[in-house]
Amino acid sequence: MKMKDDTFKESSSFRDNFGSVYHSNGSILRTVNQIAEKNFDNLKKKNVFKQSIDKGFLIDFKELEKNQYPETLKKYNVILKAKKISFISYPYEWSFDQLKDAALHHIKFQIFLLELNCVLRDSSAFNIQFFEGKPIFIDIMSLKEYEEGEYWSGYKQFCENFLNPLLIGDLKNIEHNNLIRSSIEGLDTILLNKILNIKNKISLNVFTHVVLQSKFLEQDIKNPKATREKKNKLKKFKKSSYVFMLNQLKIWISKLDLKKNQSTWGKYENCNTYTEKSLSEKEKIVSQFVEKTQPNKLIDLGCNNGQFSKIAIANGAKEVVGIDFDINAISNTYKISKKDNLNLLPLYIDLSNPSPNQGWRQLERLGFKERFKCDAVIALAIEHHLIIGKNVPINEFIEWIVDFGKFGLLEFIPKEDETIRDMLSTKEDIYLDYSEENFEKELLKKTKIINKFKLLDSQRILYEYKTL
Repeated sequence: MKMKDDTFKESSSFRDNFGSVYHSNGSILRTVNQIAEKNFDNLKKKNVFKQSIDKGFLIDFKELEKNQYPETLKKYNVILKAKKISFISYPYEWSFDQLKDAALHHIKFQIFLLELNCVLRDSSAFNIQFFEGKPIFIDIMSLKEYEEGEYWSGYKQFCENFLNPLLIGDLKNIEHNNLIRSSIEGLDTILLNKILNIKNKISLNVFTHVVLQSKFLEQDIKNPKATREKKNKLKKFKKSSYVFMLNQLKIWISKLDLKKNQSTWGKYENCNTYTEKSLSEKEKIVSQFVEKTQPNKLIDLGCNNGQFSKIAIANGAKEVVGIDFDINAISNTYKISKKDNLNLLPLYIDLSNPSPNQGWRQLERLGFKERFKCDAVIALAIEHHLIIGKNVPINEFIEWIVDFGKFGLLEFIPKEDETIRDMLSTKEDIYLDYSEENFEKELLKKTKIINKFKLLDSQRILYEYKTL
């Protein structure tokens, strides 16, 4: 059957000469450029792709038949259809443990490939996504045959994308997220070397991978010709040494840790204003909402510890993304998701200042809203953080939130609630239009309100809606 030709190139797919990514008829296609055809055929004959998929390292894919090619891609000899990742996330949205698991996945995959006389051509953290709660490598064309004596070409990139952000957490107790959001290339090794103190650099691993590498990079900047001559004189790198280095990195990274700082989430867990009755009723409302809508994709805005995300999955949601601006909440939710094997992706995002469009032409890495569309959204106890906490007008908040998906469950917290009284105790009350009546009026402009629930022992309201 001929595919409808609605094919367009992925905006981030321009750096790789081996192939490009296209969106076509809801599918993800990867072209194999002529320069990469021999490499692809050799790896296929050696069964490298199948073994990598079977071991859980590589995203599943299949080759298309010629009669399945979109019209605009007829010039290619090989086109691959990859399993689609519903929610694409970025390293600056991950918790420390998510980044650590992604780093270990990359290293373990590289070790596995070396056993098959193959390697990865680069070490971009963007080549790893989370699928069904686990990291998975998605760049099929990054695999290539190993050449005897070659050095790890992606070493510098691995340090910038994975190792350095993890070290700033382990050694300085600083979350990597805001540091690397401003640079899609990761955390520069020279910069990290300046940040670390003498005590940090006593470690042989830190001295080797940060201090010495930083010195080498600085020399390269000052005298690139001399650096090039040194590289040319280097002896071949034994495969056994390659594997040893990777194993040492794997052991070291597995021990890295980030100590938790005090957070908003920790306070919320112990000091929220819900009674046992109102919380139980809220859980029941969420359960019924998900049972009724049966969303394939659901977003939980302000997920906290993932309590309602888990309820959503238990009641039929196929994939859930939990969003919160508290890094401890995201870290805890990820650990729970991993332990219970849930199809739940927790991400650190400040909804008042979410991940922007950035990179080349501001299209290489898309912003939060451009990437996250769903069938249903639950937004429990977040509107006041944006409307009262960040001065977002009610009509703009409503317009923003209903754009996520067709169905929604939205909680409104009145001014009489203790939480808002606490918020207004330290700032002027300029929110004259903040009322149940006005909130509902604005919501009705964009949606049909299906149900309105007043929580027991509380003045809080949950609106179930469907967009117009």
